[in-house]
Amino acid sequence: MDLRNIAIIAHVDHGKTTLVDNLLKQAGAFRANQHVAERAMDRNDLERERGITILAKCTAVEWQGVKINIVDTPGHADFGGEVERILSMVDGAVVLVDAAEGPLPQTKFVVGKALARGIRPIVVINKVDRQDARPHEVHDEVFDLFAALGADDDQLDFPTLFASGRQGWADDSMEGPRKDLSALFDLILRHVPAPGKDAAQPFAMTASILEYDNFLGRILTGRIEQGTARVNMPVKVLHADGSVVETGRLTKLLSFRGLERVPVESAEAGDIIAIAGLEKGTIPDTVAAPEVETPLPAIPVDPPTLAMTFRINDGPLGGREGKKVTSRQIRERLFKEAEGNVAIRVKDSEESDAFEVAGRGELQLGVLIETMRREGFELTIGRPRVLTRENPETGAREEPFEEVLVDVDEAYTGVVVEKMSLRKGVLQDMRPSGGGKQRLTFLIPSRGLIGYHGEFLTDTRGTGIMNRLFAGYQPWAGPIEGRRNGSLISNADGEAVQYALFYLQERGTLFVVPGEKVYQGMILGEHSRDNDLEVNPIKEKKLTNIRAAGKDDALLLTPPRRMTLEQAIAYIEDDELVEVTPSAVRLRKRYLDPHERKRHARRAESEAA
Repeated sequence: MDLRNIAIIAHVDHGKTTLVDNLLKQAGAFRANQHVAERAMDRNDLERERGITILAKCTAVEWQGVKINIVDTPGHADFGGEVERILSMVDGAVVLVDAAEGPLPQTKFVVGKALARGIRPIVVINKVDRQDARPHEVHDEVFDLFAALGADDDQLDFPTLFASGRQGWADDSMEGPRKDLSALFDLILRHVPAPGKDAAQPFAMTASILEYDNFLGRILTGRIEQGTARVNMPVKVLHADGSVVETGRLTKLLSFRGLERVPVESAEAGDIIAIAGLEKGTIPDTVAAPEVETPLPAIPVDPPTLAMTFRINDGPLGGREGKKVTSRQIRERLFKEAEGNVAIRVKDSEESDAFEVAGRGELQLGVLIETMRREGFELTIGRPRVLTRENPETGAREEPFEEVLVDVDEAYTGVVVEKMSLRKGVLQDMRPSGGGKQRLTFLIPSRGLIGYHGEFLTDTRGTGIMNRLFAGYQPWAGPIEGRRNGSLISNADGEAVQYALFYLQERGTLFVVPGEKVYQGMILGEHSRDNDLEVNPIKEKKLTNIRAAGKDDALLLTPPRRMTLEQAIAYIEDDELVEVTPSAVRLRKRYLDPHERKRHARRAESEAA
C-alpha cells in the first residue's frame, strides 16, 4: 500500500489537535452518526482539563487509496522532547501558524528541528476567519523564519494553504471555495515523499514512543526502517552501543486506523506500527531481526535545564491521604517515567529517601507531579533550580538562558520591562503587534523566570501572553532577588480556628481556611514584612460566664489565597517544600522544628559569608 508519514507541528493553541479532528472526520474515520468528543486525540484527563496536548500520538487515515500516518504533537516548549523524538518517524511536516499571532518561539523550535532533519514542510496559515487575521503578512514572516533557520532551496519553496481548522476547510488562496480539507490531503500526497524504505532487507525499527497497556504490557511505537514485521517473528533489541538488551517475539503487531489500533499479521518498511511482547526495550533502542548486528542511528535529544528534588512525605500528616508513600514506590514510578519520556532524567539524591528529577521546565515536571498524585502518591517537592555547567574552554560557570516573547497591552509594557530587568532580563526587541499591543523580546536566565508567570499575569491584569524558548548556555548572571515577603508559620498542631485566623489576617495574606488541619512548621500564609513569623492558628476564644461587650462581633475572614500545584512550586524558597497528596497541596518549611530551622539558617548565613 502507498504510504505517507507526516507530523503536525506548531506553537501552543494554533489549532493542531482541532485540525486532526477534522482530517479524521473528512477522511471517513468515523461513522456518520458516531458521537466524537472535541479534540479526540487528547485522551487523558490532564490533557482534557488543561486543553493542551502533552503526549505525541499517532493516527492514520486513508485518502484516495493512500494511507496517511499523522502524528499529533504538543505545542509547549516543556514537551519539546516529544516532538524531537517523533520527527524520526515522518518524511513531511504540516507547520500550522496562527493567522493573527504569526510564528512564535515554539514554531521556531520545532521548525528548526524539522529542517535540520531534511523534512519538507507544508505551511498552513490557520484561523484566517479571525477578525484580526493578517494571513499575507504572516506568510512573509514564515518565509523569513525559514531563511533565518538555514532552510535549503527545496525547503524554502514550500507550498502554502489558508485554512480554518475549526470550520474544517483549507484552500490554495484566500478566495477559495472554503468547502473542505481535500486541498490539504491532495497537497500531502503530492508534496510529501513516500518513505522509500527497502522491504527486502532484514526487519529493523527504532522505538520512538513507549506506552503501558494493562493487557498487552509494554507497547513500543516506531517506524519500520527496513524489512517486514510479522506476528510471532523472533527479534532482538539493540542498544545504541550495539549491545543486545533482550531477545523475544512480536506477540502483537498493531497498525493505526483512525483513532483505533488494529491487529495486523504483517507490516512493511515505512509504516508506523506499535509492537508488544518485549519487556526491556525502550527509547531509542533498535528492534531488529536476529541477523541485524548494527543498531539504527538514534537522534540526540536536547538536555534538561531544570531540576527538582522529589522526597517522601515525612510531615505529621504523611501517609493519611495517599496509598503510595514509600521511597521504593516513588523510585519505581520515577524510573518508569524516565524510560518513556526522553526529556526527563532521574537520579538518586544525596539526601536519603529523595530523588533528583531533571526536565525542560516547570510545566513538564508539574504535569508529572499531578499525574503521580492522581495515582495515589504522597510527595514533598523542593524548589526548582537550574542545571549549570562548566565551560570546557574557560572553566567559567554557565547557566541556561531563555528567549522570552511577551505580547502585552501598551499600558503594561513599563511594568513588564521593569520586572524583567530586576530578574536580569535584557530587552532585545520591541515592536507594535497591532490592536494596541506591543511585542517585547527578552533574553533572560531560566532561573529568573521561576515563579514569575503568576506575577506577570497580575501585573498585566490577565491580558499578557508570555512564550519562552531555550536559547542556550551563557555565563552566570549573578544573584537574582527572589520573593521579598516572609512566611507565617504555624507553631502548633491541630485544626485552624476562625477566631485565631481573624486576628492573623492583619499580619498578611492567609492560605488556609477554618477547620483545615495544620501542624508545626506548616506555612499558613505570606507575612506582610520580609521576615518569617511564627503564629498560633488554633487559639480559641476564652469562654466565661460573664457577658462581654464584644462577644457577638461577627468574625469576617478575607477569602484565602488558594494556589495550584504549579503556583505553589513557583512560590516556595530554598528552605521550603510543597507537600503534595491526592487531596491537598500544602506549603511547609523543610525543617519543621523551630530550633532546627534556626540552626540551619545560621549555618547557611555563615557559608554564604
